[in-house]
Amino acid sequence: MNGKIQVSELLKRIQKGEIETVMLVFPDMQGRWMGKRLTGRFFAQTAKEHGVHACAYLLTVDMEMEPVPGFKLTSWEKGYQDFHMAPDFSTIRILPWLDKTAMIVCDLDDEHGNPVETAPRTILRRQIERARKLGYVVKTASELEFYLYRETYESARHKDYHDLSHHGHYIEDYHMLQGTRIEYVVGDIRAKMEAAGIPVEGSKGEWGPGQHELNLGYAEALEMADRHTTYKHGAKEIAMSKGASLTFMAKPDAKLAGSSFHLHSSLWDASGRKALFWDPSKKKPSKLFHGFLAGQMALAREFSLFLAPTINSYKRYQAGTFAPTRIAWAHDNRTCGFRIVGEGEAYRVENRVPGADANPYLAFAATIAAGLHGIEKGLTPPAELKGNAYLANVKAVPATLAEALGEFESSKAAKAAFGEDVVEHYAHAARAELASYDKAVTCWERERYFERI
Repeated sequence: MNGKIQVSELLKRIQKGEIETVMLVFPDMQGRWMGKRLTGRFFAQTAKEHGVHACAYLLTVDMEMEPVPGFKLTSWEKGYQDFHMAPDFSTIRILPWLDKTAMIVCDLDDEHGNPVETAPRTILRRQIERARKLGYVVKTASELEFYLYRETYESARHKDYHDLSHHGHYIEDYHMLQGTRIEYVVGDIRAKMEAAGIPVEGSKGEWGPGQHELNLGYAEALEMADRHTTYKHGAKEIAMSKGASLTFMAKPDAKLAGSSFHLHSSLWDASGRKALFWDPSKKKPSKLFHGFLAGQMALAREFSLFLAPTINSYKRYQAGTFAPTRIAWAHDNRTCGFRIVGEGEAYRVENRVPGADANPYLAFAATIAAGLHGIEKGLTPPAELKGNAYLANVKAVPATLAEALGEFESSKAAKAAFGEDVVEHYAHAARAELASYDKAVTCWERERYFERI
């Protein structure tokens, strides 16, 4: 299993006709791959050396690809200029679910050759660099949940996303029989991800009909974000190829469990070989662990916009659904926002606050920034919560996107960690999303008011 190759090997495969298409991609604000499909010939002759260009509006559009006015990066007044997509050749993968296709993740530069600071991959790189200067390597892992449907994306749209046929009709948490019914999709996702150089630990049924979870293996944070995004994109394409569809919405149905992105993190020494969260001589967690956990908890509300980025994200936070509602920590307690798991080198923080809709580059950047804040400020976490966190008298996660936006905009820690331009850029995007939602007339409103008002 190793779908990643060197650029020299890619060029050989292009010459032999084994690779005909090279996808150059980058993550947008929503964590979706954007980019271009190039012929192998053009990549080898031109793009390998010079990269390609794309319109800078791609970091200023909403989910519907509508240009949102008011961004500093670009606008109608600036003519919606290009930025440069610079291939990161350490990211070359063969995509086994697409015929004769390779993919390369790009970083974004402006017309002067400077990194675009508001690009998600740049934001994560900046926090990784901060950690490295302090002598730390950050490793992360993703557990991502989704709902699978016996619908194509087209048939779901024709139904206005109502009354969709779930690929399952009962709660299937750990249920092996129901898992067999969807193995033709989920099993193929596991196999294709492994073949693409994305190690998968396993998959399991989750707490909803047709809901499944797939766990990706640990890696350094930038590599993990690339894997996470490739997995989300590839899982949809694999489902499409089988006449099915899946969604990573945080809460696709008010009556069912939401879909999580359980974010595991730990610090390692500069070599990346020695874990730093456990003190083997004292057989207990290290001071570094306590600072990193304390920082994540202290800034959980202020950085929520990077963990839960949409209107829908906040509808997942319902008591008694295995989604967290309180900023608390405990060992192996799934009611808490921060669950401590593992032993020895595997001792780590599992942040249960992000939903499956989170952009991993921003979520990992927020995790690192918050953790380093805790270490640098010498913070210590509150006492471990005992019992049911849903009933605890501790701080709650933000209840709405508007509340999270207010916390983010006023956060001195966010401006110190990410820079004022980044904070304003993503706050502006959130304001635009709220304004769009406020103008929408929903099914809930029609059902509630049409006759009875």
